[in-house]
Amino acid sequence: MRASVCLRRLGEGKRRQEVGFGRFLANPKVTVDRLIAGWSDQTGAASCGRHVLAIQDTSEIHFKTTLSRRRGLGEVGKGGRPRGLLVHAMLALDAGTGSCLGLVGGRIWNRSERVKTDRHQRRSEEKESHRWIGTANAAKETLAQAAQVTMIADRESDIFTLWAQVPAPDFHLIIRVMQDRCLAGEGKLYDALSAAPSSATRIINLPERERRKARTAKLSLRFGRVDLAAPRYSEPDLPTAVPLNYVEVIEQDPPEDAEKVHWRLLTTHPLPDAEAAWQIVDWYKMRWVIEQFWRLLKRQGLQLEDSQLETAERLLKLTAIATKAAVTTLQLLQARDGRGKEPAKTAFKPHELALLERLDVKYQGKTVLQQNPHDKRSLAWAAWLIARLGGWDGYPSSKPAGPITFKHGLEQFYALVNAAHLLDVCIP
Repeated sequence: MRASVCLRRLGEGKRRQEVGFGRFLANPKVTVDRLIAGWSDQTGAASCGRHVLAIQDTSEIHFKTTLSRRRGLGEVGKGGRPRGLLVHAMLALDAGTGSCLGLVGGRIWNRSERVKTDRHQRRSEEKESHRWIGTANAAKETLAQAAQVTMIADRESDIFTLWAQVPAPDFHLIIRVMQDRCLAGEGKLYDALSAAPSSATRIINLPERERRKARTAKLSLRFGRVDLAAPRYSEPDLPTAVPLNYVEVIEQDPPEDAEKVHWRLLTTHPLPDAEAAWQIVDWYKMRWVIEQFWRLLKRQGLQLEDSQLETAERLLKLTAIATKAAVTTLQLLQARDGRGKEPAKTAFKPHELALLERLDVKYQGKTVLQQNPHDKRSLAWAAWLIARLGGWDGYPSSKPAGPITFKHGLEQFYALVNAAHLLDVCIP
């Protein structure tokens, strides 16, 4: 795996290797499905015995096109009808620490043509929205060793079929409400939430997001139970209603220049008291990690959208490779300060760990300030080494390594991995 989307960088400036990687992307035996299947190679083992937050989201990848150079890409998004691909991914986080354990699965696709059949006449499996259900069900196998899994997603995943089919005893859901649904018997969801009394208030920290600065917010809390009624066009094999719990938080006195926080969340977790409801809010807040992941894939790290590959087929494969590289960058960023206790094997394979140990000897300085301060074979230890490869000086007083430094460090590291492999082949 290489942490770049530029063929010249992937080829290390050598025309022969640049052509070789281009041929790799063109090889019909290298498929997007097989590349995605490799996303979760280490995630299942890393999740063993933990409560895992499995966060799903979809992002549009826009590539530059012209009328005469569409590159085989379909339309994505709105406004000007940009061209590109869509990436759907699920990240696994430790529910207690927020540490990223890796990718669980997902999907990458190119919209080749518009679907003309009305969505109410298509089964769930025939719709793009089925990605939420398919990825969740696949996660049950990948995360089978976890003690418990809580899937978290934003409003687009608020699908009755998902509520009816996905939950299991150790597989819970937390999803932000998309629409004012009908309740079993009579009434609407929003009216039921508004009628419930506010039970508590709390000040929480809101992390920085695109178009929002980090700040604190005072939230009022409501929670309770509802029975969602099946939609009018629901598939006949689904239940007529699904029992769920709700949590609603509303910001009190938001800043004038800030969007008011108002989250309506539905969950399968039991809510015996206000503390359990606040826990749902805290877990939902961790969804911001996947937003950071998209930024690393696109603007802040790998800059995937700058790729000049000519065909959609190759761009699909490159996107699958870049997605895996972006999650490794995310893991290193989380681990760089040493507060997390994740082992390096969460992100690196055994032969890569062996190379890191050799690099550790090379980069250890003579003074305490020049030495790797982290426990050997911890992810923080690996992050220190990758940052050194990326040009960071290693001194505690220096600014911490950022996404670009880790990107360059991973490029150098995987070049060394490939060189070590060739050496073993030529001189066993």
